[in-house]
Amino acid sequence: MIFQESETVELKAIVVEDIKKEIVAFANCEGGKLYIGVQDDGTVSGLDNPDETSLQISNMVRDAIKPDLTMFLHYETLTVAGKKIVAVDIHQGTERPYYIAKKGLRPEGVYVRQGYSSVPATNTAIRRMIKETDGDRFEEMRSLEQNLTFESAKKIFAQRHVTFGPVQMKTLGLVTQDGVYTNLGLLLSDQCVHTIKAAVFQGTKQNEFKDRKEFTGSLFQQMDEVYDYIDFRNQTHSTFEKLYRIDRRDYPETAVREALLNLLVHREYSFRASSFISLYTDRLEFTSIGGLVSGVTLKDVTMGISVCRNVKLANIFYRLELIEAYGTGLIKIMDAYEGTGMTPQIETSDNAFKIILPNLNVISESVKQAQTGSEKDTSEKKVIALTKERGFITRKEVEMLLDMGQSSCGRLLRKMTENGLLIQDGKGKNTRYSLPR
Repeated sequence: MIFQESETVELKAIVVEDIKKEIVAFANCEGGKLYIGVQDDGTVSGLDNPDETSLQISNMVRDAIKPDLTMFLHYETLTVAGKKIVAVDIHQGTERPYYIAKKGLRPEGVYVRQGYSSVPATNTAIRRMIKETDGDRFEEMRSLEQNLTFESAKKIFAQRHVTFGPVQMKTLGLVTQDGVYTNLGLLLSDQCVHTIKAAVFQGTKQNEFKDRKEFTGSLFQQMDEVYDYIDFRNQTHSTFEKLYRIDRRDYPETAVREALLNLLVHREYSFRASSFISLYTDRLEFTSIGGLVSGVTLKDVTMGISVCRNVKLANIFYRLELIEAYGTGLIKIMDAYEGTGMTPQIETSDNAFKIILPNLNVISESVKQAQTGSEKDTSEKKVIALTKERGFITRKEVEMLLDMGQSSCGRLLRKMTENGLLIQDGKGKNTRYSLPR
């Protein structure tokens, strides 16, 4: 029997540490055979105790390689030229990428076969293997980063009186049954790589920044810090109705909360681009990456129909009572503006989703003009109606009718006279106004 190293054959005289990376590389590729007791040049050196060698390799695979690869290895003792060797047949695994546990799911821990050698896999190759094995659901895929901590998550789970331990982390989908962190785990970890960028602009365009900030860390940490950032700038303005003071914030707190939760729960996390929050003098915009889920229209969304992109993430927010039934968030936003004369807007594209909240305390010039015109028309109609009933009317009577000051009343009567709606008779205190005949 002639032995020669190739893309699917590796020769080792004895069991050494490097055997782990050879096994990992074969399992991540098309499989291969590992012969123990054979020199690199193909010379058979043999083994004194092949059973012990097989057991040593088996223990090494069980303890040092993740996920579990033992079922994909077959051991056989061969006699060649009167000497005993061990042949290890390694099949391609079904949970790729396999990696050396101590080094993690990173290039230094994941190996692939390249020619006659086993080399570290690239990040691109690792992502491709994860996608091929785990499917396209981002939150269920194994995370490339495995050195994770969950201080922010522990804090909010404790605040909501929900148990958060190893068992719950597996049940919720943060960890696989083999103890590997998923992308969902990454999102809720303190090492989350996705961020939210917020900016405050002077005016209604992006010409001048007043402030900007990027929020990092666990999604829970970002949620709290971003809300505080907006809440600090969500000013309260006061108006009076007779003797009563009425306070109104720029943006309804319910609308801000639901828009922020929508930004966190429904974005497409397979893209690394940040989500954006933009605060202008007249509006607050929440822009998340990822358009509507395929098959869902904007009309569907506004009607309360929800097809969740990140089901497990939404389930966790639901358990923590941060969100209620799916599909109610946008309805709550619209309800928060009911009766205000303003309506939130929603814009979508293939790769983005934007919620625009109008500032309740900022009235556009067109609205002001419309309101002024409306008030003017109403006042004129009241004056004409009373004049028609009485035959004539005085300035004092108009002041009482409209609850208007002397100067404002004078301007109104002068304008109506100039426009031919009234005829002035007399001057000074004896001035009367009648309708044209």
